[in-house]
Amino acid sequence: MTTAQQQLNDFATEQLETVLRFARISIDTADRLVQLQIETAKNSLEESARNVKQFSTFKDAQTAFSSQQKLSETAIEQSLAYGKNLYEIASQAQTEFSKLIDERSVFFNKNVVSGLDRFVKSAPAGTDVAVAAVKSTVQATAAAVDSMTKAAKQVADFADASVKAASTATADAVKTAGKKTNNAGSTTQ
Repeated sequence: MTTAQQQLNDFATEQLETVLRFARISIDTADRLVQLQIETAKNSLEESARNVKQFSTFKDAQTAFSSQQKLSETAIEQSLAYGKNLYEIASQAQTEFSKLIDERSVFFNKNVVSGLDRFVKSAPAGTDVAVAAVKSTVQATAAAVDSMTKAAKQVADFADASVKAASTATADAVKTAGKKTNNAGSTTQ
């Protein structure tokens, strides 16, 4: 096999491996999302059955109201936990996709530079200036992509921290509101 054919074969193999990794990440993420949905559905069904049994035993409205308040708090906490799990799955998938793209970008840049180096060895005199310009462009592009990747990671980290803070604040607000409602209900008796 000639060098050009071998390089083309290697390139095709690498691209296929990249596509397979992309598909694997996508399938794993979908699997985790489906598992989360199934677990949430099971837990919700079990919780609903327990609540129906519990409500059938109440003798007065005050007990039912108090229990309903607790159930509402629990439901909100479960919804927040579900949202947090969903966000974590999406965030992990995004991280894996970014890592794959970064790896491929670095690999591509290395291949371009090494290809240019091979070209220079067999190129006519005077082409080294043009090759140096192309190398410089490739390196500048790689640096720009690296800067954008770092900026995107900082934004993602900030968004992650904001989501976690908002989730915690919402849970705290729900608990505080539930306590105030319970205290108001017990003082009116």
